[in-house]
Amino acid sequence: MTRDDHGKRRHWRLTLAAALLAGTALGGYAAGHDVFAAGPATTQGQTTTQNGAIQPVPSSHLIPDFADLVAQVKPAVVSITTHLKQVPADMQGEQIPLPFRQFFPFAPQQQEAVEARGSGFIISADGLVVTNNHVVKDAKSVYVTLDDGTNVKAKIIGTDPKTDLALLRVHADHKLPFLQLGNSNDVRVGQWVVAVGNPYGLGGTVTAGIVSARGRDIGDGPYDSFIQIDAPINRGNSGGPLFTQDGKVIGVNTAILSPTGGSIGIGFAIPSNTVKTVVAALEKNGHVTRGYLGVEAQPLNPAMSAALHVGTDKGALVAAVQPDTPASRAGLQPGDVIEQVNGQTIKDPRDLAIVIAGIQPGDQAQLDVLHDGQQHMMDVRVASLSAHETASNSSTGSETASHPQVGLALAPLTPDVRNQLNLPDNAQGALVQQVMPDSPAAQAGIEPGDVVVGVNTKPVESAHQAVAAIRGAVEGGHPVALRILRNGQSLFVAISPKGGNANEG
Repeated sequence: MTRDDHGKRRHWRLTLAAALLAGTALGGYAAGHDVFAAGPATTQGQTTTQNGAIQPVPSSHLIPDFADLVAQVKPAVVSITTHLKQVPADMQGEQIPLPFRQFFPFAPQQQEAVEARGSGFIISADGLVVTNNHVVKDAKSVYVTLDDGTNVKAKIIGTDPKTDLALLRVHADHKLPFLQLGNSNDVRVGQWVVAVGNPYGLGGTVTAGIVSARGRDIGDGPYDSFIQIDAPINRGNSGGPLFTQDGKVIGVNTAILSPTGGSIGIGFAIPSNTVKTVVAALEKNGHVTRGYLGVEAQPLNPAMSAALHVGTDKGALVAAVQPDTPASRAGLQPGDVIEQVNGQTIKDPRDLAIVIAGIQPGDQAQLDVLHDGQQHMMDVRVASLSAHETASNSSTGSETASHPQVGLALAPLTPDVRNQLNLPDNAQGALVQQVMPDSPAAQAGIEPGDVVVGVNTKPVESAHQAVAAIRGAVEGGHPVALRILRNGQSLFVAISPKGGNANEG
């Protein structure tokens, strides 16, 4: 095509455009006279005014929105800026194992003045503010920006790293608007929720979604029981409130699942009932004191249940009882299964840790326990966790454990073995010297160096006694549960003489 061709085509396009514009103007003029003479021209759902602008007619079936809710709650949501002493090593990466992330951005423009930003909300007229522990961790100073833009310095009243909560106080010359904590036990999967916060420093950002799940354990701490949501939340939303449509706070946004650091619709909030308990303790004492039982527990699975003859795969299986603790004084023993505490069902060890931690030290708790397959009720006076460690939660020849069906070679515990394994001088049991490849013991996860201290619910004092007990237990092809010591930790491992890993779950 030549330059002249281009010129002709351009002239043609301009002429057509002018004609279209002229037609539009004339059409508008004619429509205007029609409107003047006969009233607004109408089509379904809209009217046309004198100047040609469309004015939609509101539908009688409008989709509900959150505008009124947000207008009421937003004044009590704040932005938090933390000036850090330095960039901590664990904040240069992520505090939760990837891909779970706690989120707030750094502003490391100057090495000597590093900032972190997060969110929070006011819970009392005199200026108590809830946020995340990781928002104010290692703070040199903390400032809170109110909804009206006022910037005030905050004092840290207390923090609780185990639940990632912190309580601040700000002082203002007037009473502050504040929010109420709702009942997170009433939250239902699928209901609408609204998040308000300060993502990437953009204060007052509102997003909405639904509750995706409850009781999520993401491996962040011993008391994980998060509300999962799909409302978009990002770095800087940490510590911000999560609302239901009645305006009550039912969670504190704290983490996301993301391979990139941005929202992919999987976020996690600390339930408001946890917040109530922790905040009350922080306000009163500046720290949280939790109940303590003194057991190491592990989950049950069908194979373990069959091996121990407990008839259930729900509950917390007691793997070890620590001496001079509430559990030992109450008579709990390895192999017992805790099914309820104060009438509350215990599904697994995490449930047990959460329930016991929520009991005031010094108070009495009632445990429903399965002992040797029989139901028992025990009263336990709960102690304080602060006074204890956190609970979880050359030989004389070996003997083949029992049976080719199991595949263990056990040896006595000699003084040298006890010394090598850092065991007490009076430790009793049998050393796992060898595990046959592809045997049921190998498939169950038994390892050389483990110490067998019990078979099913009965303790064993020697390799000979362990062999005899295992032989008796597996007769007829029944599973057997070995209580072992590994790296100083006690646990049960279920072995099926027919093979297969019986210890998952």
